[in-house]
Amino acid sequence: MSKPKIEWRVQENGYYCLSGILERDTVPAFWQQNHEWMPQDSQVKLDLAALTRVDSAGMVMLLHVYQQLRQNGAELTLLNVPEQLITLLRLSHIETMLAACVD
Repeated sequence: MSKPKIEWRVQENGYYCLSGILERDTVPAFWQQNHEWMPQDSQVKLDLAALTRVDSAGMVMLLHVYQQLRQNGAELTLLNVPEQLITLLRLSHIETMLAACVD
């Protein structure tokens, strides 16, 4: 059985797609390589439609992406946010942090 993974793909300038399983078993190794995939664009659109699962570790990773982009002066827009992630944000009382990002 293959190990679940996360894939970050560049679709076009500033538009990215995140797919796979964003959970505690996949996030640590993926985040360790963030220097390879972290966008350098000033406007970043991240499509989450291809995520099949998101847990609290995945939510925290997305918060870190948001914070790192903001520190670099970039703006993040999340597209096709899974209901599972919206629920996690609400339960964690942090949905307002990413509210401006969700399209």
